[in-house]
Amino acid sequence: MVPVNDGRSPAPISRSVLERLRSQFLGSQMFQSAEIIMTEKLHLRVDLSDEYYPNEVSARLEIRWYRNDDFNVHYQEERQDSAWKCRWDRHPNAHNSRDHFHPPSDASRNDAENEQWPADHRDVSRLVLDRIEERIETLWGQQEAY
Repeated sequence: MVPVNDGRSPAPISRSVLERLRSQFLGSQMFQSAEIIMTEKLHLRVDLSDEYYPNEVSARLEIRWYRNDDFNVHYQEERQDSAWKCRWDRHPNAHNSRDHFHPPSDASRNDAENEQWPADHRDVSRLVLDRIEERIETLWGQQEAY
């Protein structure tokens, strides 16, 4: 049994869901690559296209989807001297409800907020992508302010 505070689910990873998500991401110009990573923790790594971001920002998603529909979706932007992160989670834990969000800029466990996520991976994916698109618009708006 997996301890409730390690950020993982007691269920195994659903490779079939990761493969479906991978196909979805590869079909969009917004994404540079999508690869299932087999080392250490099995997950889907998705690199977003640099063309969508101003200046020298690179961004990626790391997704773990479990057979019981628990998940971790970690979004991270990197700049030369900083990182900006957030995370959508559904898993047993001691710090929040099973569905929760770790807000930016550092996705801290201490700042996690209880949430309610859709059951289906496609709906969760759409929710995450909508938030990322809002973030990209914010970044471009900040760029125009300078």
